[in-house]
Amino acid sequence: MVDKKYLKLNDIESYKIAFKLSNYVWDIIVKWDYFAKDTVGKQFVRAIDSISANIAEGFGRYSKKDKIKFFRYSFGSLYESLDWNEKSHLRKLLNEEDYSYIFSELIKLPKSINSLILYTNKKLQI
Repeated sequence: MVDKKYLKLNDIESYKIAFKLSNYVWDIIVKWDYFAKDTVGKQFVRAIDSISANIAEGFGRYSKKDKIKFFRYSFGSLYESLDWNEKSHLRKLLNEEDYSYIFSELIKLPKSINSLILYTNKKLQI
């Protein structure tokens, strides 16, 4: 008998990257002044939190089609997060180091999410 290893959410590279990044961004934004938090900060946090949240929701779905739909939703949040990262940098809310780190992590995600979609398509029957 072959022991099957079941994939866990924390085994998924794109989820781990997005989850860690969302907490990194949170730690920065909670220190911003009220106006910055209320305008840019809330939307940036929602967008960046949605990347890992959509991957998690897709992971918890039953059908391949449903899973992939949520993995694709994470792309929208990813590109929205890139936009908020740019705005935050231009408005001097992020220093160069934080901006660069967030950008470098975000640009890892399209390939990683696509790999997750391909894996899901290949490995799941339903």
